[in-house]
Amino acid sequence: MRIAVTIFLTDETITPVRLARELEQRGFAGLYLPEHTHIPVERATPYPAGGELPREYGRTLDPFVALGQAAAVTDRLGLGTGITLAAQHDPIDLAKQIATLDHLSGGRFTLGLGSGWNVEEAADHGVEWRTRRALVRDRMGLMRALWADEPTAYDGEFASVRASTAYPKPVQKPRGPVSGPRTLVGGAAGPKLFADICAYADGWLPIGGRGLTEALPALRAAWADAGRDPAALQVVPYAVRPSAGKLEHFAELGVEEVVAQLPPEGETEVLRALDALQPFVDGQGS
Repeated sequence: MRIAVTIFLTDETITPVRLARELEQRGFAGLYLPEHTHIPVERATPYPAGGELPREYGRTLDPFVALGQAAAVTDRLGLGTGITLAAQHDPIDLAKQIATLDHLSGGRFTLGLGSGWNVEEAADHGVEWRTRRALVRDRMGLMRALWADEPTAYDGEFASVRASTAYPKPVQKPRGPVSGPRTLVGGAAGPKLFADICAYADGWLPIGGRGLTEALPALRAAWADAGRDPAALQVVPYAVRPSAGKLEHFAELGVEEVVAQLPPEGETEVLRALDALQPFVDGQGS
């Protein structure tokens, strides 16, 4: 079982460089970073976990800049987003950011993406909430066109691009309907999410990993119906609080990577949390 981590890196936490070096030295599989451009103060959207929204949400570093720093000081560490709010980006710019990070890191980037939960944040980006899922799907179509080996035009529901020269290209070659870096879609289980995963992704990034026993058969059925290779489906539980029993259960379900949650704290607290996770990385967790 590969153990990666996620953390809300902010202007108050451990730095990306310090954390990335520590993770690689300790043998962790990867570093995934979330994204929020801003958090409107007048907010009607409830925090999905309940209660008050933690302060780190409004102080989050840009994940691509932070991961670029992490890439520069490591050689093996996986680098990912969890998640990129694709609807809030210009897709031409986003395609360039993703391809550049993947190229400079030697193909170590994982694009975790989703449609988000904060209505007010999305609205400030001009996102109409009811069509956000379709918008993300359209963004992916346009980016795939820019990542194609040959100049390829795209005319979508929300955006278009002329056949263009666009380099660098992501390192990983197309597989089935998917092109670009390793791509995982986050979100709650359901037919719409599973259809998106089967259409343009390598797998699912379920938060916490609860309910996988019930959800995975439906995802695998949709995957097979889409003509995808059953062995290629990746399921990566995200923001997990690991225990030996939990990891054993995930392994029985065919999970090969888990992303553990780190606290959004300074260096001392984060290194202490890594110490607690180290037995799982070493295969001796209990």
